[in-house]
Amino acid sequence: MGIFPLICGEVRHTPAMPPVTRVVVTKSARTLELYSGDRAVLTYAVAVGKGGAGPKRRAGDLVTPVGHYHVVRHAPSHLHIFLELDYPNADDKARFDRLKASGELPKGATIGNDIGIHGPPPDQHPFKKASYQSHGCVVLEKSEIDVIAALVADGTDVDIVD
Repeated sequence: MGIFPLICGEVRHTPAMPPVTRVVVTKSARTLELYSGDRAVLTYAVAVGKGGAGPKRRAGDLVTPVGHYHVVRHAPSHLHIFLELDYPNADDKARFDRLKASGELPKGATIGNDIGIHGPPPDQHPFKKASYQSHGCVVLEKSEIDVIAALVADGTDVDIVD
């Protein structure tokens, strides 16, 4: 099937692999689960942001956001494949606005963007997922993101929890 059809959004399902309807990332466990309905069908270990638990507060905090998102698109990337998420969503924007209004964030702070699920950085060879900490994204091996990109369509729900 090759990379190009994956990037263009072609998703293949087999009788053994039902359609993926949801992705759940658990930051504390460093796992990503693919669900079909209420049933987990695949689980992967992942690397997440080095900023720790809780929601992403602003650009540069190195936190993987917590919340309900969607895959916006499959994009070619220096990170192999990048499944872009719709961060920041309305909840993230409201939280950011509250933090700025209360003075908890510096006046020049921005909310950030470019959060996604992707392959390893090219300078991380060999990639050591167990010890790697990202700048806020969810990171997997190249072979794993290939599988995920083939099974997860644009528009798929992504829940990220602590």
